[in-house]
Amino acid sequence: MALHLDSLRLRKVAVWGYGAEGQAALRLLRAYFPDKKFGLILDADEAARWEFGNDPMIEVVTDPPSAGTFGQFQYIIKSPGISPYPHRKAMEWAGFRGTRFISGTSLWFGHHPRDKTAVITGTKGKSTTSALTAALLRASGARVGLAGNIGLPLLDVIAVDPPADYWVIELSSYQAADFVGHPAIFAVLNLSPEHLDWHGDVETYYNDKLRLAAPGVADLVIANAGDATLMSRLAGIEHKTVFNHRGFWHARGATVWYDDACVVDLAQTALRGEHNAGNVAAALTIVESFGIDPRPLVPALASFQPLPHRLTTIGSRDGIEYIDDSIATTPAATLAAIRALDRSDLVVIVGGFDRGVDWAAFAASVPKLNGLVVTGQNAGRILTALSAANHSVPTRQVADMEAAVAAAQSMLPTGGVTLLSPGAPSFDQYPNYAARGQAFAVAAGFEPIDDRVAGIGVF
Repeated sequence: MALHLDSLRLRKVAVWGYGAEGQAALRLLRAYFPDKKFGLILDADEAARWEFGNDPMIEVVTDPPSAGTFGQFQYIIKSPGISPYPHRKAMEWAGFRGTRFISGTSLWFGHHPRDKTAVITGTKGKSTTSALTAALLRASGARVGLAGNIGLPLLDVIAVDPPADYWVIELSSYQAADFVGHPAIFAVLNLSPEHLDWHGDVETYYNDKLRLAAPGVADLVIANAGDATLMSRLAGIEHKTVFNHRGFWHARGATVWYDDACVVDLAQTALRGEHNAGNVAAALTIVESFGIDPRPLVPALASFQPLPHRLTTIGSRDGIEYIDDSIATTPAATLAAIRALDRSDLVVIVGGFDRGVDWAAFAASVPKLNGLVVTGQNAGRILTALSAANHSVPTRQVADMEAAVAAAQSMLPTGGVTLLSPGAPSFDQYPNYAARGQAFAVAAGFEPIDDRVAGIGVF
């Protein structure tokens, strides 16, 4: 059962980790319990980056994670960026001593047990689908909260007045792994290997990702019928409906159909590609599952703007168009971006943090291009896969983003498109995908990108 904040009143509580969600947790605890002392478990490097002054109400603990470190607290709010798997034994021993590990997401659901909530996840497309769903629901006249992994911690909107009619919540695999709560709808867009460094292996990643599909968690599961891996994993789930299947909302190329009627043409929107048609089909299915006819709301899609760093055109210079798809952190996402652009006068910049993901399928499927520029920690892995596939695309390896953009320019002597779609996380060189996208824009000679995502919040 999800936990209410009142349960923490007489308990010794700590926050573990101080990223965006850890900060949100401490803000909430301080607002809710202004005179209570809290622990903050950080590693020494992390603690050195923050200035807590001489606040006697914050106990900064920099001891290594252990049963002893954890055991001095009765409740620990773990930040989702911290994988529990390397610390499982210490957490279990602390649990034997009475320590309970909880998440910010579960705390939020403890305060919203009966709200109309749509939780959206998937290896790719979850932010866009979440924003689309919120936009469609708002077009119906409803007050809608859009929060979660999309950029607004749920704990920052645990109490809003007036309340939202609907909540659209993007959930990462990290957040799903320790989820406790009861959403009305759990939508899964797709499954492919990702975040293996956090989850440990593909099987664990899939199990964590689909935790909310278990009986008794969500009232309804919505699944992409076009994803064979996902459907095989959900074969025994009875409380589900689907999209991307005839007779339901589904994508056909860059159009969206219901049964045999074409309802949406992406050419009339700012969205590109078949994968975005699938995202629209998912959003329409979610809205319909709330009992709202989505057809009258379709005109709202014309004003919907793609989220930053997702096939976003930065501009053109010297005959070359620059497109930022830094959000692409899997090889499958990069292939989807290439297919969405559907042109051969294209150079793609790939590579980044090495999570051990196999690039063989990408190498076997990459179409005819002007070139591939390979960079980052996993460059060797990518080049090995390309060599094994005997591909014919001109390829160059470079050290950094500035060199990558220069190489792409030299491979497009008469103009074309340079696409940043790395197929890997950014952590080898950048703190996040947004910083990587900004570096791409600057290297191409443009002003930094506006990273704000429209629609986040409650309105």
